Amino acid sequence: MEGFQLQFFISVCIILLGYFLKRVKILKESDGQTIARIVFNITLPALVIVTFDQMEISLSLISLIIISLLFGTAAAIIGIFAFRSAEPDIKGMAAMMVPGVNVGLFAFPLVEAIWGREGIQHFGMFDVGNAVIVFGICFFIAGYFAKGTSKVYLREAFSPLIRSIPFLTYIFVVVLNFSGFHLPDLFLDTAAIISVANMPLSLLLLGLYLNFSFEKSWFPLIGKYLVVKYGSGLALGFSLFWLLSDYPMLANTVLIGFILPASTTTVVYAIRYKYNTKIVGTLVNITIIVSFVLIWLLVSFVAYH
Repeated sequence: MEGFQLQFFISVCIILLGYFLKRVKILKESDGQTIARIVFNITLPALVIVTFDQMEISLSLISLIIISLLFGTAAAIIGIFAFRSAEPDIKGMAAMMVPGVNVGLFAFPLVEAIWGREGIQHFGMFDVGNAVIVFGICFFIAGYFAKGTSKVYLREAFSPLIRSIPFLTYIFVVVLNFSGFHLPDLFLDTAAIISVANMPLSLLLLGLYLNFSFEKSWFPLIGKYLVVKYGSGLALGFSLFWLLSDYPMLANTVLIGFILPASTTTVVYAIRYKYNTKIVGTLVNITIIVSFVLIWLLVSFVAYH
């Protein structure tokens, strides 16, 4: 437990460092786009490759893909139902932010610090299903309510998925694992060195994107969104946590995975479909803070049970 508290403190320090560097104008928030590309296209794939190379894929790991898909679908239904009486633009904006979560950028650095490679393996499989939710269902919701029509093109919805380097890396390493083929040691050693940068860069990026300015008129929407997102996540998470108590890491993944922050991809969807990007960005930022605190509390809870 003391080790986790130290890692939590270090993580907070790196996030605050990123925020401080932005405030003193050494780095700009726009620099985060470059760092994000490095994380998603280089350091995160390297971490996945190193972690999954020697992994023994079990039924419990595969089940995480299905669990993630089912959770995302259930969360989407809950989100649409909860905001059913809102105006279409509010309904689409809020509902699209309920199902998908931020695994690669937010969860991986914390999971790596708490559970090491075993944690990355479990959350990596969870993220396979989550990627389908983010690029499929979230995109569908955003487009449906923005256009006011049910006409949605599947090719347009899933094209970002098949171009996602982290997602393709998951598929690549899983296929290699099943085939029994292992990458050359030189390649793995190089990837291992690169992967070390994933945690600090990801946490630094979170600090760069932190923004605490928002209008008071947004309070009702923010409050309702947080209740819907975290209420459903905690309820479903604890239900499965007790059901999966015989599989501790599987139970931990579900419990934490269901309360991760909203996917940053929703900001892209907000821009595309002309939703209020300031509100969407604010909600993403708030979920980062809320999820960070909740993870600390839930991991402390898990440690004593």
